[in-house]
Formats: sequence, C-alpha cells, structure tokens
Amino acid sequence: MRYRTLEQAKEVAAIRPAAAPRMSKRERLERWAELLEQHGGALRSLYETEFAPWHRRRTMREDNSPLSVAHADPVLRGQGLAGDTYGDAADFFGLTHGEAHHILCYCHCGHSISAELVATRVRHAAVHAQTRTAALSLWLVPAGAVVAATVAALLS
Repeated sequence: MRYRTLEQAKEVAAIRPAAAPRMSKRERLERWAELLEQHGGALRSLYETEFAPWHRRRTMREDNSPLSVAHADPVLRGQGLAGDTYGDAADFFGLTHGEAHHILCYCHCGHSISAELVATRVRHAAVHAQTRTAALSLWLVPAGAVVAATVAALLS
C-alpha cells in the first residue's frame, strides 16, 4: 500500500466528505419540531387534506407552512427530504395519513397555526413512532422464541 498525503490523494482521486449517518424517524421528527420552535410565529395549514384524492394530496403545499420550514433546513434536505409537499413529508418523516392530517390540516387549526403548536404535534408523532417500534419489538421477540421452540421440537 502506498501512503499519500491528502493533497497527493486529491491529484489521483475524488475526495468527498463522508455522508452523515442516517437519522432515525424520531430524530427527523425531533429536528423538525426544533426548527418549528426556532421559527416561531404563524404558519399556513393545508386545506382539506382528508378530502383530496391521494394523487392530489401528495402534491399539496403552501408557502410559509410547517413543510416549508422543514424543507428550508439543509440537514433535513441532506437526509433526503425532497420537497415541501404533503407527499414529500409523509414519505420522509414516515407519517401515516392520520398523523400528517393532524399536524398539517386546517380543520384542526384554521388557516394558520402557531409554529409552537405544530412542534408539539410533531413531537407527539415522534414519541408515538418510538412507542410503536418498541411495541413491535416486544411482539416479535416472543414470536421468534415460539418459532424456535417449535422448530427445535420438530427436529428432536
């Protein structure tokens, strides 16, 4: 192996910074909540998300919305947030329709909502996401043990 300085290596190879580690769903939601708290003030909600067909709902967006606050963040964009639409947020943050509706729809808050209240709703989704993951893990471990015991019994 031939050792080179960083400057020498740049002459023969493309040097790129290491990619940031992938944030968990909870970390992404917590980051969004922090950004909303820092933003403060009123934000615009999305209109009638529950009535729009899925293809229309995915493209819904508003300027100065909770989604535009998230998309303005270079960290979240670097993690893969593609845009400031309902669909982009649902995909990136792993939100169910019910969660996204509760966080973003005007029927829960009117046409504008305080960034602090949205942050509270986003944090609730983050805690709920962790609880769901923990509950699934607890369910899977006993199921795995049952399968292992069944296989062992069949083989003996």
